[in-house]
Amino acid sequence: MRLSWMLPAVLMLSSCVSSGGGSGSNSLHKNSAAQEREEAARVNTELGQRYLEQGKLDIAMEKLERALEIDPTYANAHTVIGLLYERINDTKNAELHYRRAVELLPKLGAPNNNYGQILCNQGRLDEADKYFQRAVADPFYKTPDQAYSNAGVCLLRAGKVDQAEMDFRKAIETNPNSATALFRLASALYQKNDFFKARAFIQRFEALGPEDAESLYLAHNIEAKLGNADSAREYARRLKQQFPDSQQARLLDSSNPS
Repeated sequence: MRLSWMLPAVLMLSSCVSSGGGSGSNSLHKNSAAQEREEAARVNTELGQRYLEQGKLDIAMEKLERALEIDPTYANAHTVIGLLYERINDTKNAELHYRRAVELLPKLGAPNNNYGQILCNQGRLDEADKYFQRAVADPFYKTPDQAYSNAGVCLLRAGKVDQAEMDFRKAIETNPNSATALFRLASALYQKNDFFKARAFIQRFEALGPEDAESLYLAHNIEAKLGNADSAREYARRLKQQFPDSQQARLLDSSNPS
C-alpha cells in the first residue's frame, strides 16, 4: 500500500551535435558528453529498477551503483537505489539517497513523498509532513493520493485523528479508487467511533478488489460495533477461512475464545 515504483519522468535530450568549429563547437561537445552521461545513467537506472522488481537485488544494486558512478547527480538513480536499500532494511542508506534526490529535484513529488515516508517511519513526524506537503504541491505529480495517504498515516501515529481524516479525504478526492486511502479513512473513522461512515468506506474498499486480513478484521469490528451480529460472524468466518495464520485471525480468536 505504501510506495509507488513509478519513477519521475525524465526529459529525453537529443544527442545530435552541430559540426561547427571554434568555441561554439566545444560547448556543443560538452553538452553532448553531458547528455551521453545522463542517457547512460538513465539506462542503468531503468535496468536496476527492472531487476529490483524481479527480486534480483544484487544485479539491481550493480546497475544502480553504475548509474551513480556515471552521473552522481541523476536523481532517479538515487530514488531507485533508495527503494532498494529500503527493501534490504538499510534505512540509513535509503534516507541518504532519498535526501539526495530531494536536494537535486526539490519540487518533484515522488522524491519528496519517499523521503517524507522514511522520516515518518523513523518517528520524525513534523519533519516528514513538510515533504509530504511539497509532494502534493507538485502539479505534475501523478499520484498525490499516495502522499496524502502517507501524511495521514503519519498523523495517525501522532494521535492526530481529525487531521489524518482530512488527508485521507483529500487522497480520495484526487483518486476515488485509492484502496489505501479508503481503508485508512475507514480505520480513522472507526477510531472516532463513527461506525456508519466507517462501514461506507470499508465497503468501497471491498468493491475495488481482493480482500485481505486487515480489511476483514476491520469490517468485522465495525459490524460488531453496529450490533450486526450476523454480518460480524460472516466477516469472522471469511477471515479465519482465508487467512487462518494471520495476526488478525489470532486477535479474533483471543477476543472470542470458544
